[in-house]
Amino acid sequence: MVKPSAEVLIIGAGLSGLAVATFLKHKQPGISLLVLEQGDHPGGAVRSHLEEGYLAEGGAHGFLDNCLESRVLVHEVGLDSEVEKAPLAEFVRYVCLDGELKLIPQQPVKILKAPLIPLTAKLRVLAEVLQKPLPGEPTVAQWVEHRFGKALLPFADAVFTGTYAGDIERLKIEAVMPGLYTMEQTHGSVLKGLVNKVRSGRKDGKKKKGLPAMTSFSAGMERLPQAMAAGLALNREIMYRTAARSVEKTDEGWLVRTAQLELHCRHLVLALPVNRCLALMVDTTVVAPPMSSIPEARIATVALGFTDQAQIPFGFGYLAPECENRFALGALFSSHMFPGRAPEGHVLMEVLVGGRRHPERLELADDQIIDKVYLDLKELIDLPEPPVFSRLLRPKSGIPQLEEGYPALLSWRKRLHQDIDNLHLCGFGWQGIGINDMHKEAWKVAKRILVGLLDEESDEIKGIYF
Repeated sequence: MVKPSAEVLIIGAGLSGLAVATFLKHKQPGISLLVLEQGDHPGGAVRSHLEEGYLAEGGAHGFLDNCLESRVLVHEVGLDSEVEKAPLAEFVRYVCLDGELKLIPQQPVKILKAPLIPLTAKLRVLAEVLQKPLPGEPTVAQWVEHRFGKALLPFADAVFTGTYAGDIERLKIEAVMPGLYTMEQTHGSVLKGLVNKVRSGRKDGKKKKGLPAMTSFSAGMERLPQAMAAGLALNREIMYRTAARSVEKTDEGWLVRTAQLELHCRHLVLALPVNRCLALMVDTTVVAPPMSSIPEARIATVALGFTDQAQIPFGFGYLAPECENRFALGALFSSHMFPGRAPEGHVLMEVLVGGRRHPERLELADDQIIDKVYLDLKELIDLPEPPVFSRLLRPKSGIPQLEEGYPALLSWRKRLHQDIDNLHLCGFGWQGIGINDMHKEAWKVAKRILVGLLDEESDEIKGIYF
C-alpha cells in the first residue's frame, strides 16, 4: 500500500475541516497537512443551487457578521469583494400567530412594547427575577415556561424551529443556549444576569454593539468552501472520494485507513458531524462516548419563484410555531435579503419543510410538497399568480438535535481533549450548528495544534434573532 503521511490529517472537507486547514496554513504556511473528503466536492451540506437565474441554498443560507473567526476566513480566502449583507437593523422578521404574519422587532425592549402578548403576560416576563432555577436538565419548553411564562412558548418555538428545525419539548436548554443557562445558574435569574452584564460592560468602557448583518456571497454560500478548498493542492493537501474507514492510535500519532491507503499523522482532526464522528471513534479511546449517536432532523428547501406581482412583505422571512399547524416551518424572502437571487422582474422565496416533528412530510413526492407549500403560503401572503419556478432541494444529511444526553457528550469530548493532545473533534453539531460556531471551534483546534493550547470551555451568550 501507498503510505503518504502528514503532520496534520483532517477527515472531512466541510466548513469545519476546511477552516482548520485554512487557519493552519495562514499561521504556518509550510505546515504538512492533508484533508480527506469522501464526497466529490468540498463544503459538506453547504450547497448552492443556481438554475434559470434563481439562486437558492440547499444548506446554510448565511451567517452573522459578528464573529471574528468567520471574518478572518472570508478575508484570508479572498472573498471580501463577493460578500453580500442584509443588516438585521434594516430588515424585519415575522412569526405566524393566529393565522397571520406578525412583525417581530429585533430588540427585546421593542418586543415587550409590541402588541404581541397581553399585558399580564408581559408582567409575567418581568416576574422572571422571582423564579428559582429548575433542577435537572430541563427542555427548552420547560425552561421558557418556568422562567417567562406560557405566552412566550410560541416565540421560543419559532426561534428553535428556525435554528434547529427542532422540537422545544426535546431540545435541552443547557445544550442549545449554554450561556443563558449558565447565567441563570450563576445569578438565579436571566434578567438579573443581563443587568449585571450591562453594568460590567459600562465599567469596562465597552461600547454597545449594534445588530449584526446576515452575510452571504453573490454566488451563494458554496463559494466559501470552494475558496477554502482552492487554497489546498489537489491530491497532496486534499483528496476527494477518499473515505476514512478506521482510525487507530499509534505510538507516533494516528493511523487512518481508507480503501486503498494507510495514512500516518501526528495530529488527527475529525471534522465531521457528530454521528459520523462517533462512528469512527469506536475502539479508539479508553473512555467510550456516553452514546453512539444523537437524533437528527431533516428539512427540505422549496425554492419558489414568482413574478413581482407577488406581495411578499419586506424583511427576512417568517417562522411558524407548531401550534399554528402549518405545513411549512417558515420561509425566507431571499430576493429581499439579496436582490440578485432572482431574475429581473421576479422574486424568490425559500420555504422549509419537515424538521424533527414532521419527518413524514419529506416522504411525499416533490410535486406534492411543492403544491402543499404553495397553498400554505397563499393563506399568509398575497400571491395572485402561481409560481413560475419551483424546485425541491432535498438534503443528504440532517441537523444534529441537542437533546437528552448531549451535555454529557460534550463533557466526554472535553475529557478526551484533556487526555489526548493530538486528537481533535470538531464539526457540525459540536458546540452548536451555526457556521460561526464551527469556525470558532476550528480556530480553537488550529491553535491547539500550533501552540498546544487547550482553551477553557466558555459558555458564550448568543444573541436571539427570529
